Amino acid sequence: MFFSRELDYALRILRALAKNELLATKQICDVEYIPQPYTYKILKKLEKAGLVKGQRGTNGGYQLAKPNDKITMYDVYIAIEKDLYINECFKPECICPHNSCGKRCLIHVEMIKMQKQITELLKQRSIDEILTGK
Repeated sequence: MFFSRELDYALRILRALAKNELLATKQICDVEYIPQPYTYKILKKLEKAGLVKGQRGTNGGYQLAKPNDKITMYDVYIAIEKDLYINECFKPECICPHNSCGKRCLIHVEMIKMQKQITELLKQRSIDEILTGK
């Protein structure tokens, strides 16, 4: 699946944090209807990627680490999925018999073009643009 449930949840978490208020994990779960174990796990990935920042303690919570217009769909995708491959054969560890002896599979070549277009599209769309419908 290209857009996983975890990616969907990550986008919803960013929507909850869009006003840049400090929100507790439970508040995010309640607003976005996301199970708490997923929310915590995803917040850790988003924090590691520098998209959100957490504050510990009684009055702790999470907020955006940078403005919505500086966070792209690509940033979120890579924070959650790590790599963007629209086909298994693009992965470095994959050995495809159709890509050997100096020949490239024509399907592979076309799909690489598509992957580049998708990557560029994801890099062009900020969370702010998506949330405001621009």
